[in-house]
Amino acid sequence: MARIYIPAQGVADWQALLADPVRQWRAGYSAMAAAQSWQAAAGLPPEIDALLGGETELQLAIPEHKVPLPGRGADSQCDVFALVQAGAQGVALAIEAKVDEPFGPTVAEWLRPRSDNKQFRLSAICDLLGLDGPPPEVLRYQLLHRTAAAVLEAQRFRRPVAAMVVQSFSPGARWLEDFEAFARALDMDAGYGRLGRKRLPCGTELWIGWAQGAPDFLADPTQTGETPAWTG
Repeated sequence: MARIYIPAQGVADWQALLADPVRQWRAGYSAMAAAQSWQAAAGLPPEIDALLGGETELQLAIPEHKVPLPGRGADSQCDVFALVQAGAQGVALAIEAKVDEPFGPTVAEWLRPRSDNKQFRLSAICDLLGLDGPPPEVLRYQLLHRTAAAVLEAQRFRRPVAAMVVQSFSPGARWLEDFEAFARALDMDAGYGRLGRKRLPCGTELWIGWAQGAPDFLADPTQTGETPAWTG
């Protein structure tokens, strides 16, 4: 995993970091929308700042940050990973950006075909998140591993709080029901504009929530040459 980073001078610098820089970099999709949102913000994007309590300081943000997970297989690639001070709390924040893209396969779909390594990885994720036993197989696996990534990075950076926030640019908050099902499985009261909190067995405090981004960022910045200002 890379340990050396260079600063982004603008939205276009985010494209090369994508898993598929051609297919994923399109107006109206989450990668471009998130890049515009974060580049336009003076600190955290306003909807994320508000979700975390409104007294935040963005200390560091890394686009497309990869976090190794237990067992063999792909890393968890956060759309943005950030170190944040939220009031008196130091937070390791993983962002999952969405427009209309789904959260990917359910746990049941991801497990097929089943293997010892997949079972090991899923069990390790459940342990990190304080889940007793296997999770409901209708949950979206992406939400599980992205939240586990936040916990792992909170431990690595010695932050007392791990946070996973869905930053949605979908005007209709598409896939909110999948996030709410995930929150219920964790026994957390989290949802649209609402931050859930719980103490994990490892001692880390976990926050999850849904932040609704501005639809301005669904536009193509190459048509104007500018990143739109947030108008929320």
